[in-house]
Amino acid sequence: MRGRHTELVSVYIPSGYNINEMKTLISNEQGTAVNIKSKATRKNVMSALEKVGQKLKLYNQTPKNGLIIFCGNVSGKEGVQDMKLWEIEPPEPISMRLYRCDQTFITAPLKDITREKEVYGLVTIDTQEAAIAILRGKSTELVKHMTSLVPGKTGKGGQSAARYGRVRQGLLLTFKKEVGVLATKSFEEEKDLLGLIIGGPGHVKEEFAEGDFLSEAMKKKILTIKDLGYAGVDGLKELIDRAEDVLAQSSIMREKQILSRFFENLKKETGLASYGLIEVQKALDSGAVDTLIVSEQIPMGAFDVLCNSCGYKSQKITRKEKIQDKCPKCGANITIAEKDLFDALEKVCETTSTKFEMVSSETQEGAQFLQLGGIGAILRYKLE
Repeated sequence: MRGRHTELVSVYIPSGYNINEMKTLISNEQGTAVNIKSKATRKNVMSALEKVGQKLKLYNQTPKNGLIIFCGNVSGKEGVQDMKLWEIEPPEPISMRLYRCDQTFITAPLKDITREKEVYGLVTIDTQEAAIAILRGKSTELVKHMTSLVPGKTGKGGQSAARYGRVRQGLLLTFKKEVGVLATKSFEEEKDLLGLIIGGPGHVKEEFAEGDFLSEAMKKKILTIKDLGYAGVDGLKELIDRAEDVLAQSSIMREKQILSRFFENLKKETGLASYGLIEVQKALDSGAVDTLIVSEQIPMGAFDVLCNSCGYKSQKITRKEKIQDKCPKCGANITIAEKDLFDALEKVCETTSTKFEMVSSETQEGAQFLQLGGIGAILRYKLE
């Protein structure tokens, strides 16, 4: 989000920090904000600081991992106020203390906490083309697809075989250097890089890995070299599949293994795979679910339903539009409160010692699973 002026407030309170000191800082900043020349900006900054101050009063001490607050007028229209506040207890302890009033919220430290930690560099290469990519968790990001000027092995125009071979080798050397420079630069920017995986048809991949094309630091990170049918972009998927032994602990392979187990049971009709909300809910209620699998893109939500008239309460996991707006007991209007679907499902799993797995739709198996509704289960035993 972006403010019209420098009026968006970001506050980071580190783990173990005395929250009263931040309360004092915010109070002092409110006094300073009176001096802002622009009336509109002054009003928005003071309103944001007031909301932050009120929110901090609810805390006697800083949460275990620290606290992050974003607050400000996020309206895109001049003169219109839409004051929003977000409070976040980060998933890992934070060590930085920050107060900033800017045109944007300061989110870089939070992004750094939540970034995908499983990162691999991928290179496919042969004489004609190469691809450089980053495997980040479950998704593959193409950095660059490159084509060479290396001609085929047969000479033309009466050139001698030796001269033609030297020209060809020179062009191939230049190509490998270009790929190496770009790959080194790209991979050095990834501070969580766990290793490199190189592949391609023919012998060029070994020459590239063993030669002086990558930096020494990057060469030490080479985990494996795989023989492929293709180089370039077409070879990336094959490279990931063939490097399964190396990536066995990475998210993409773990996801593929879980879904392969699910689909295998489904295909063989063992009765140990269930999908669809109604069927999975039955299995959960009976305690038969070993592993609950939910797509990150599942088109459903979790809702608390309350009738203020008769006191009827219910928890539902469904599409919001499918919830009746009248109480099933007394017919009065009901109140619907949405909550985090994945938190709700995890709590259900905790009560039955069920493993909970979230999968993406970025793999072929994940996309197929989403088409089945995005929720499924591997069962402990067959239900009658």
